[in-house]
Amino acid sequence: MTTLGVSRPALASAARGQHGSAAQEGSSEITVSDVVDVVALEAKWRDLEPRANPSLFQSWTWTGCLARERFSSPVLVEACQDGRTVALALFNRRGRTLHLGASGDPALDSIYIEYNGVMTESGREAELTVACLLAARRAPGLRGILKRHLILRGIDTCTAACAAEAGDIWYDRSLISPFVALTDKEPDFLNRRSANTRQQLRRSDRHYAAIGGIMTERAETLSQAYEYLDELRMLHQRSWTARGEPGAFSNPFFGRFHHALIACGLPRGEIDLLRVVAGPRLIGVLYNFRYRERVLAYQSGFDYSGAGRHGKPGLTCHHQAVQCAMALGPPGMIFWRETIATSGASRIRPRGCIGSRLDPAIRPVLLRAAYAVSLRRGRRSRTHRASAFRRDRGKRADAQRSDAAKSINLKLLMDHKLC
Repeated sequence: MTTLGVSRPALASAARGQHGSAAQEGSSEITVSDVVDVVALEAKWRDLEPRANPSLFQSWTWTGCLARERFSSPVLVEACQDGRTVALALFNRRGRTLHLGASGDPALDSIYIEYNGVMTESGREAELTVACLLAARRAPGLRGILKRHLILRGIDTCTAACAAEAGDIWYDRSLISPFVALTDKEPDFLNRRSANTRQQLRRSDRHYAAIGGIMTERAETLSQAYEYLDELRMLHQRSWTARGEPGAFSNPFFGRFHHALIACGLPRGEIDLLRVVAGPRLIGVLYNFRYRERVLAYQSGFDYSGAGRHGKPGLTCHHQAVQCAMALGPPGMIFWRETIATSGASRIRPRGCIGSRLDPAIRPVLLRAAYAVSLRRGRRSRTHRASAFRRDRGKRADAQRSDAAKSINLKLLMDHKLC
């Protein structure tokens, strides 16, 4: 296991979970501490954001939204160098597990964080991420001996590679999030789509254009944004309940969180609520995030009842969102297509869960559990061997009968020739 760009004294301080002394020149000192003052943390977080390259999910707009409710036992990992903060990571502690940017409660984590990770100064993402994850794992655990588990939801491949330096990792699932680089004009953008996509999109646009002109309305005020969100919720729930699924808004916290997120992010220009209509008919509503020259498609609701045979409300709405991003965004804007279904998690567990360093009070419990598992595996192994033996014995008996039949036939044939 390697640690990049962090001095040994800093790692030792992180392992003890204490606030170390001032860092030496060229080294980073990492501290792990409980969060007491959320207002002070916000100031520290907002100060680092301009020097970092975070996603919206790493910004304080998302992290600080209903933070006191989501982080019941918050733990802050902070890296400092030359008197300035160079990395921050906020975890929530549940037992011996630390959850990065999440609570660990399924009801509160139904907001589905994406593009998660340690927020670091630009250009130092790898070294500081590895160091902060190591410090979080080495923070005092059960009776100060066992290392902590880390759960990292919605991380990218770079953070996953850094996590591998901090311990063994288990992937829950990993999915691809497609994107569109909006560097070209609209005709060029369409020409780079497949022939089937272009045909379906144009046919859908003609279908809705026959009802009325397709228009995209963007929420400019909080009251308008909440009105669009209510329409999105109605369409989303209607679609998912028709499939026998509860839908994202079935959890009251989901709607409450996004009301608070819109109140914070809309004045900062970080929230896009787009209402796409064809004349008097509503096609759909999109809920996107706009941050650092990126547009993230987060949630949506479409009216499938009026789509007919040729209408594709999702395709038409997202095409309108791409056009809106091209019109409002700077050159090089990237439109990411992301849904709540793409959320995944990686789990970092300590190596060697059973060993001589365990506390004597808990070692017998784990040994009994391991012994029970080995017994079950032994029974399954013996059953498998017995079944394999019976199959082999049957095959041997069949082969012997076949050889005997061949001998009889050969003997008859030879007798026939002799005659």
